[in-house]
Amino acid sequence: MADELRGRRLAAGGGGMEAEAAVEAEEAEAFLRDKLVALYFASGRCALSRDFTPLLRRFYAELVERARPPAPLAVVLVSADRSARDMEAFLRQLPGSWLAIPFHDPFRHELRTRYCITATPRLVILKPSGEVITDKGRKQVREQGRACFQSWVEAAEVFQNFSG
Repeated sequence: MADELRGRRLAAGGGGMEAEAAVEAEEAEAFLRDKLVALYFASGRCALSRDFTPLLRRFYAELVERARPPAPLAVVLVSADRSARDMEAFLRQLPGSWLAIPFHDPFRHELRTRYCITATPRLVILKPSGEVITDKGRKQVREQGRACFQSWVEAAEVFQNFSG
């Protein structure tokens, strides 16, 4: 996935899309390298997204922010919001370590088409190569909690030393 985002400037969660919240392409690429990438298709105006987002934030915090060593997981928001302002408001609610495809980047729509996203929220889990592990990440996080991450790691076949 890092390869697909090469050369793209991304936005950081927690601060909106202002210039200071922009993540340069090289920094984003380095951050995503050798990690599972969770593409989070969501909208701040969607009730289901608002319901699932706190659960996903806790899941991420347990695996990455509090775990030592941190789990090899990165979350990238692919907003389904209808305006840049709505997306900015939603981004402010997300962890600062999450990245987002900028609102005006056409790649956002390309990803929605590629992964057949017709409703939100959806959580698509990708190997570092970009290959899909599952498009049912939301359901797995809800039903299995942190245990689903271990199955994603095993499916990725690259993180032999991670135990969560």
